[in-house]
Amino acid sequence: MPFKATFKNMISISPFKALRPEPQFAKQIASRPYDVLTTKEAKVEAEGNPYSFLHITRSEIDLPANTGIHSTQVYEKAKENLDAFISRPILFSESKPCYYIYQLIMDGRPQTGLVCCSSVTDYEEGLIKKHELTRPEKEQDRVNHIKTTGAQTGNVFLAFRDINELNDLMDNWKKTKSPVYNFTADDGIQHSIWVVSDEKIIDRITEIFKTQVEYTYIADGHHRVASAAKIKYMVDNEEAGHFLSTLFPASELKIMDYNRVVKDLNGMTEEEFFDKINKNFSVSKVSNAFSPQEPHEFGMYLNNTWYQLNALEGTYSTSPLGVLDITILQNNLLEPLLGIKDQRTDNRIDFIGGIRGLGELEERVNSKEWEVAFSLYPVTIEQLFDIADTNNIMPPKSTWFEPKLRDGLLTHLIST
Repeated sequence: MPFKATFKNMISISPFKALRPEPQFAKQIASRPYDVLTTKEAKVEAEGNPYSFLHITRSEIDLPANTGIHSTQVYEKAKENLDAFISRPILFSESKPCYYIYQLIMDGRPQTGLVCCSSVTDYEEGLIKKHELTRPEKEQDRVNHIKTTGAQTGNVFLAFRDINELNDLMDNWKKTKSPVYNFTADDGIQHSIWVVSDEKIIDRITEIFKTQVEYTYIADGHHRVASAAKIKYMVDNEEAGHFLSTLFPASELKIMDYNRVVKDLNGMTEEEFFDKINKNFSVSKVSNAFSPQEPHEFGMYLNNTWYQLNALEGTYSTSPLGVLDITILQNNLLEPLLGIKDQRTDNRIDFIGGIRGLGELEERVNSKEWEVAFSLYPVTIEQLFDIADTNNIMPPKSTWFEPKLRDGLLTHLIST
């Protein structure tokens, strides 16, 4: 029997006229998200490629080296470059509102999502749930970029609990239609996009979310959503009430570990440090880099040696927030031993996404700029849902999603 929901408020999504590349330019235009690259990395990545969307999302790469990355010139240059891409023409606008299916394949594993516009009102009313705090300066950066360019170039990554009918619908569309883009990026990840233009299918997808999806959850893009919520009241345009998003069924997603490095041992000797660790963890030396295989296991790299740490019984609670490994590490080691009270603001701690591997932790510590590193077991998607459903906030940098959506393939214009 088909699932019928009885929720009072449902998710509102809508098709949109994407600004997208002419097919021959798609691979060159597609760029990694603006917020995973430094200016230096973006400049190297875009070097020799005049079509890279980084000329729009990280437009400081086209300005003198001493230009502040949040200066007015940067946003104006982004607008200038976007206008040039449209006029040449490298980018064009869809003739009618459509949905888009975006499939990524990484290491043989496919992941498929629906690209649409989500509602700012849903975000304001708590139907789009968050699990992270945002920083005002990062919000303002996106506000300035969107307002100046008239475009939402950054895609918000949303998750929702699986709906079989929607999964079947998208699978069938992929099997019976040809993608408008299909390429493998330099990092080996395959990107394929289908345009869903059939009005009956569009209406059915919209109806599925209105009647069967109670909440969507921000997986990646908290600052992009927060900035969109501000733009809604700055731009007199109906499109500004919506934001670019890709919605993934939970079963499609994989969260990677998000690891830590710390500058020093907070004035302790190694012997003193180990004495204190032993109160809340069992500690054993291991011969190779240690990647935790189950919850409440931790790897620690110190003085050219890897250790396995296991949290002892009674050191954590079973609440949605308390059971998280990063909470356990924070409450039993980072704060009481190393003095890291607020991971969001303390410059003695840094975060290393799991895609970089444990070798990155070793390099950081071996450089002598950092003293100790910790590897963690990944948060699960159900843990993320539990945190958001209970209105809790995860510690910063708790989730790392791979593969990443590419910027430039689908852009939402809020002004024309």
